[in-house]
Formats: sequence, structure tokens, C-alpha cells
Amino acid sequence: MAQVKANGIEIEYETFGDISSSPILLIMGGGSQLIYWDAGFCEELAEKGHLVIRFDNRDVGLSTKFEEAGVPDMMAAMNGGAVGPAYTLEDMADDAVGLLDALGIEKAHICGASIGGMVAQTVAYRHPKRVLSLTSIMSSTGNPDLPQIKPEILAEVYKPVPDDREAYIEHQVTMWRKIWSPGFPFEEDRLRTLVAESYDRSYYPQGLARQGAAVLAHGYQKDAIASITAPTLVIHGDMDPFMPVEGGRETAQLIAGAKLLIINGMGHDVPQDVWPKIAAAMAEHTQQVDATI
Repeated sequence: MAQVKANGIEIEYETFGDISSSPILLIMGGGSQLIYWDAGFCEELAEKGHLVIRFDNRDVGLSTKFEEAGVPDMMAAMNGGAVGPAYTLEDMADDAVGLLDALGIEKAHICGASIGGMVAQTVAYRHPKRVLSLTSIMSSTGNPDLPQIKPEILAEVYKPVPDDREAYIEHQVTMWRKIWSPGFPFEEDRLRTLVAESYDRSYYPQGLARQGAAVLAHGYQKDAIASITAPTLVIHGDMDPFMPVEGGRETAQLIAGAKLLIINGMGHDVPQDVWPKIAAAMAEHTQQVDATI
């Protein structure tokens, strides 16, 4: 792993694969460090001909934190309370492009998961000349008229997080059980290892709330999303309780020519059993674009 200065902040990143391969930038979701793009999944993408780049978004992991901004009350904000974001999804999109600048990459395939998918969409319409293709995984458009996160899931995600390491691990395992893919085995051992690594690497739950505030402030960018011209693949689970599948369907409907892959039984996670299917779909998508260059 390494760190660069980009868009005025420090960004921690890691690469997999040959530096001469077609680059793909992976943007993770709210509060999640780069390690949530599992190394095994990254290696699968690298084996399919990519230079894979995963990184810590601002306010998580080893990238710059925005401690001075305070912590917004997300439960109040989700119920209509005022919230002033410390930064925007546009800022996060500019971070991603700034990382590409720092790495000397002119254009890349852009892939985002969950909130990271919304950031990836923002990159695609804000910096279209930098985007070879877009892949949006278990994400949404911000449309308030679509089915929303269930209140009990929202409460679980944003309830206070314990400081104690073991209590934190139990808290996270409980939370993940509620959003895990019903059609696949719950991978408790892998999850416990990942959560423990995340805690030891950088325990910083405040970043999730500030990123959530940026999503609320972003709103529904229907026209901007519809202006995306990059070849687009949308992947979503049909049993996602956090960002319901309707968000993925609308993303694909708004972007001309977008392809939609619905994975039966998948929730708001990427089980190991679906890595080959997702990696294969992404590789087919990106290779079709690379073949035209």
C-alpha cells in the first residue's frame, strides 16, 4: 500500500496486477476501508487483465480525516432534520480523479459499490473524459420515490458504535447479518477477520456519518445520471435491504445502453460465491470497451 496527495488530501491506495494492464478503479461504500474490496476479488480482476486500484475514501482508513467538521446526527437527518455536509459526493468524485492524476492514469474503468456507486456515477458525469466504462454495484440514484432502506436497518447501521475491539466486532457482525445476502451462506469467519483487520488498521466510525450526510445533500441527480455516456454495467441483488433493487433498475433505465445484471439472493454484500460471476461480467464489460480503443 502507498499514499499520495490528491485533490488537497492524502489518499491511501493499493494496486494489483501489471502496471501496463487496463486500469480499473474500485470505489468502496460508506465508512468502508479499501480492504472491503477483498484481495481475492481484486486478484480475480487482475487475472482478467486489469491493473486494479483500491483506495480509502476520504474520512476512512488511512486517508485524510475531517475531524474538525464534527459528527452529524444521521438518524435526525434521515427523518428530515437539517444536516450540513462537511464535503460532497462531488468532492469524493474529484478525489478519485485526483488519485488517477497522481498515478499518471489518463483514463480508467470506474467501479463503485453502494455509496461508492453513487460516487462512481458522479465521476462518470463530472469527468466523462476520464472514464472508459462505469460499473455500479448495489447502488442507487437518490430518487426519494423509490423504496428506501428499512427503518430497522437504518437504525442498526447508524446506532452508536462501541470503542472496545471485541464489542466492535460483535456489533459489526450483528449489523452485517441484517443486510447479508439471504440466498447465500453467512460468511461469519471471513467477516470477523475483515472487521478485526478494519478495526486494527483504522477504527474511525465518524467517517460513515459524514459520508452519509454527503449522500443526503447530493439528492436525486436524475438529469446528470441520464447524461452519462460511458458504457455502463449495473449489478444489484434482488434482496438488498439497504439499497433496494429498484435503485439499480432505475440507474440502468436512466443511462442509455446500460446493461443490468440482477443476482438472485444477493443482499447488500458481495458473497464469495458470486465473485466469479461478478468478476466475469465486469471483465466482459471492460474488455468490450478496451477492444475498441
